[in-house]
Amino acid sequence: MNYAQLLFPDFSLILCGYLVCRFTALNRSVWQQVDSLVYYFLFPILLFHSIVKSPLDLGATSSLIAAGLCLGVSAIALSYSLPYWPILGRHLDRKDHAASAQVGFRFNSFIALALAERIAGPQGLLLISCLIGFCVPLFNTAAVWPMARHGNTHFGRQLLRNPLIIATASGLVANLLGFRMPIWLEPTVQRIGGASLALGLMAAGAGMQLTSLRKGKVLSVTILLCKHLMLPLMAWGWARVMSLDATQTTVLLAFSALPTASTCYVLATRMGYNGAYVGALVTLSTLSGMLSLPFALGVLL
Repeated sequence: MNYAQLLFPDFSLILCGYLVCRFTALNRSVWQQVDSLVYYFLFPILLFHSIVKSPLDLGATSSLIAAGLCLGVSAIALSYSLPYWPILGRHLDRKDHAASAQVGFRFNSFIALALAERIAGPQGLLLISCLIGFCVPLFNTAAVWPMARHGNTHFGRQLLRNPLIIATASGLVANLLGFRMPIWLEPTVQRIGGASLALGLMAAGAGMQLTSLRKGKVLSVTILLCKHLMLPLMAWGWARVMSLDATQTTVLLAFSALPTASTCYVLATRMGYNGAYVGALVTLSTLSGMLSLPFALGVLL
């Protein structure tokens, strides 16, 4: 499988956003409004739809879900622990870490859905949908916590008002209750989803300033190593602990090696943090996925 070809559409959209913002009249004041549109309307609809469109078979996927949640908790703990490591912690800016820790464990659900179907067919799509349904609320909650804490805002209020958490939690409940999107509404929702993907990635590019990485080189390298090296290794370990079958192991390894979520930039920006720095990390994570996916599926599998 050509992983570079699979990741190229996402990276090219980020690059388009950067070029449009830098060299045309569509400057950052325009893209700030696009951020709001994606964050509060387009992307929540896409998340809800991606979860409810495939029935969740909890019995058949319980081991995979357990492994995914264990992997998620391990990844979150690893990302949060970085400021407390000897020597390393002294070189990390705590506020930048609060905004960028999410890069170390979140994942790009669009690439996840596309990749799972290519490597494992319809069963892979169902399995990755299960992981998305259970892990996205966990990851989004974990992403909000350090920023709310360092920003001196009420954590519970941030969770209750976070549109991404509301969308994923309600989607999971709706799926388990048997709700299905009406056929006549499907085309509209699919077009909204496509718009959210394109605009979200372009907004990340528009806010990107790679020069912002200069002051946080140690943090950048550490976060990306956690995401693209340590997570696949932890996934390999949890797959064996949970005795996953071959297909489930393949899906979990692919899940662990995905680039980070493009909405990391949106969330950091909306909560008043250094969005340019996080956007640059998202871009580097997308590039790093071209190495971590072959490593996970070609070496560890």
